[in-house]
Amino acid sequence: MKLAPVLDLSAAKPLWADILAARGQPLELDASEVQRLGGLCLQALLAARKQWREDGVDFSIANASDAFREGARLMAAHDLVQGESTQ
Repeated sequence: MKLAPVLDLSAAKPLWADILAARGQPLELDASEVQRLGGLCLQALLAARKQWREDGVDFSIANASDAFREGARLMAAHDLVQGESTQ
């Protein structure tokens, strides 16, 4: 699933609906086009990752743009991105 370029307050509800529709299936989110990552969408992504782990199903965020990586890092969620260290 490709993430929207702007993940702000108005994108949170549709993002959450799309994520929930995929529950029970492996989910890879493509963050290559993300230009802005807001806190509410980050919370949705973190909650999804937690739920997928509890369900024993693969969840990943791949092809993260620099803006996505930086947004996640600034909100102390750098480990959300595949291949990022927790330093």
